[in-house]
Amino acid sequence: MALHTLLGANGTIANALIPVLKENKETIRLVSRNPKPVAGTATFAADLLDREAVCRAVAGSDVVYLLIGLAYDHRVWRRDWPVIMRNVIVACQQADAKLIFFDDVYMYGKVKGGMTEETPYRPCSRKGRVREEVARMLEEAIKVGSIQAIIARAVDFYGPGVTDKSAPGVYVFSNLAKGRKAQWPINADVPRSFSYTPDAAKALYLLATHGHAFGQTWHLPSVQPALTGREFTALAAKAMQAPGKVSVLPKWLLGIIGLFNPFMREAYEMNYQDEFAFRFDSSKFEKAFGFTPTPYEVGIKATADWYLRQDRSPAKTTAIASLPT
Repeated sequence: MALHTLLGANGTIANALIPVLKENKETIRLVSRNPKPVAGTATFAADLLDREAVCRAVAGSDVVYLLIGLAYDHRVWRRDWPVIMRNVIVACQQADAKLIFFDDVYMYGKVKGGMTEETPYRPCSRKGRVREEVARMLEEAIKVGSIQAIIARAVDFYGPGVTDKSAPGVYVFSNLAKGRKAQWPINADVPRSFSYTPDAAKALYLLATHGHAFGQTWHLPSVQPALTGREFTALAAKAMQAPGKVSVLPKWLLGIIGLFNPFMREAYEMNYQDEFAFRFDSSKFEKAFGFTPTPYEVGIKATADWYLRQDRSPAKTTAIASLPT
């Protein structure tokens, strides 16, 4: 058994990855400032801004997953992400551990057509420029041979247990579970790709355990063709036996809400992802590993069932989910 260390152990993707690692009988170490105990795992408290603490947390690891999610604030990202990436690279080098960096697609910016691993970096947001910087930092370390690493990219999440870190969770599932009309930002009639968290977790493990995958960037599974917001909402409404109508939130309204809501203010620069077609191509991974992404009908039904089993939708979703319909 190999030691798999998760940096950012309390987050959405870590929660999906832990069961996969358990199923494969791997040894698991969970690292965060305040890691939550999980049966069958070890915990290690560390601040990723502290290089010595990161090195201690990573020591003895075979595979390290960088899954951390910082506060959604471009100033925090600018200050902390480069430090964290440098610290993790050094720690993995010292431990001779392989690194899997779970990344987003902000560095691509606005793309016409599908996003592939060959799409050039043309960020059009402050957070996108930070993501480009840390991606290039890791790419340079890979290029010079100082680390074995993978950049694994995904788009916005949905899935069972995914709440405030998920636009569909906030706008669609949470509202429908409360008997409210579903919402969608800006344009509900353009295709919008999403990553189903159980698929992303399985894909991360496949990448981590196949040596030929290292030294590359991979897009994690996402169903093609992508659904429009209206189509996504209709499937969710059907699964939750709720009305399928969707209230589209115009861009100007999101701008006004951002004056009072810090998260929405930070999210405003990313609105191009909802204003225009947003297609994510994961065919490289699917062909390499013979992987078929979970169909939207199945993933949405599983997510809807999870929401319906909850006594109430998590309080964290109310800041956006209670927008006017």
